[in-house]
Amino acid sequence: MGPCRGALALALALAGGVAACAAQPMPEAVAIPAGPFIAGSDEAEREAAYRLDEAAYGHGVTRQQRWYAGERRRAMAETGAYVITRTPITNAQYAAFVAATGHPAPDVDPATWKSYRLAHPYARTRRYAWVDGLPPRGMERYPVVLVSHGDALAYAAWLGRETGPEIGRRWRLPTELEWERAARGDGGRRFPWGDQFDAGRLNSHDAGPFATTPVGAFPGGASPFGVLDAAGQVFEWTATPAGRPGRYIVKGGSWDDKGCGVCRPAARHSRPAGLKHILIGFRLVAAAPGAD
Repeated sequence: MGPCRGALALALALAGGVAACAAQPMPEAVAIPAGPFIAGSDEAEREAAYRLDEAAYGHGVTRQQRWYAGERRRAMAETGAYVITRTPITNAQYAAFVAATGHPAPDVDPATWKSYRLAHPYARTRRYAWVDGLPPRGMERYPVVLVSHGDALAYAAWLGRETGPEIGRRWRLPTELEWERAARGDGGRRFPWGDQFDAGRLNSHDAGPFATTPVGAFPGGASPFGVLDAAGQVFEWTATPAGRPGRYIVKGGSWDDKGCGVCRPAARHSRPAGLKHILIGFRLVAAAPGAD
């Protein structure tokens, strides 16, 4: 794609940390070919996940609450060809959208946060809140958070309009199966890098800073397709509705989790579409070239 234009160029300059607008006016994407893969988990994988959690937390709450009981049964599944962003969408990338469209910047007010009834205190959200339409200074390459499902859809639609004339790509949120395949590869491994948990390969509370980090900071955690930050860092919205109306599946675990059973690509739970959480971001997919 050629040099970026107008509001996009201005926004990337304002966002900081982006050396040249023309170098990356849109997220880097990796290609996933059409084909089958092993999705979901079996009893042995879920049991191993509970044991990881118990060793890390010193209690069995995730087992008692049956966190992993609702995972898909381990079986072959299939996807078409698509491309997926290598990392979650960053603050700098989202800033281009905010500047170009006037879309509300990521934030949440105290009353709304209280209504979510989450464990994190409101004060912790201030690290991630934007000021005057700009992301926190020095966090341009960190994943954007405090974004709802609708915010992610709005960014995807804008990115498609912005890049469409050059590459004809229509962006969207991944389905759960698309996300899971990109995160674990085709062979059904338990983590992006293999079957054994390794705290040095992801941003989780096991060895991380208890906060987000720059995207791509854990190259050893890459999936077989080269997707980064698919375990830990932030949960990610998907396009897949959950059983209850108004809720969507999120995947990946976060910097707040340890164990880290919930960081497995097979793990899944749902969140309300309107939630703006410091633990949730997103990445996007699009049809592979020539697949439209």
